This record gives sequence, structure tokens and C-alpha cells, in this order.
Amino acid sequence: VASGRIDRGIVRVNDEVEIVGIKGDIQKAVVTGVEMFRKQLDEGLAGDNVGVLLRGVQR
Repeated sequence: VASGRIDRGIVRVNDEVEIVGIKGDIQKAVVTGVEMFRKQLDEGLAGDNVGVLLRGVQR
């Protein structure tokens, strides 16, 4: 789970996202879930503080 604020746009389940700032490179992952205040959402909007479940990223 990655947590933080969505800077811009919309994040939806099954979207492919790029994670910037990990080990100096860009990693790609697929969103498998979006959570806010312990509730599952279909999408997160810009400005939302969310937890994003990701597939394709190792710890």
C-alpha cells in the first residue's frame, strides 16, 4: 500500500501508474484498490489523501 495525496488527475482501479522517486528511477504498477478512511473506493480524485494498493511493486 502506498499512501499520500493525489497531485492531479484521477486514479482508478486497474489504472497503470508511474511511481516517481523510488531509488532514483520510475517504476510502473497497476492499481488494484483505492482506500480512503478505511473505505474502498472505485477512484480517487486530485487532492484526496488515499491509500493505493499496487501490483508490480516490491517492498
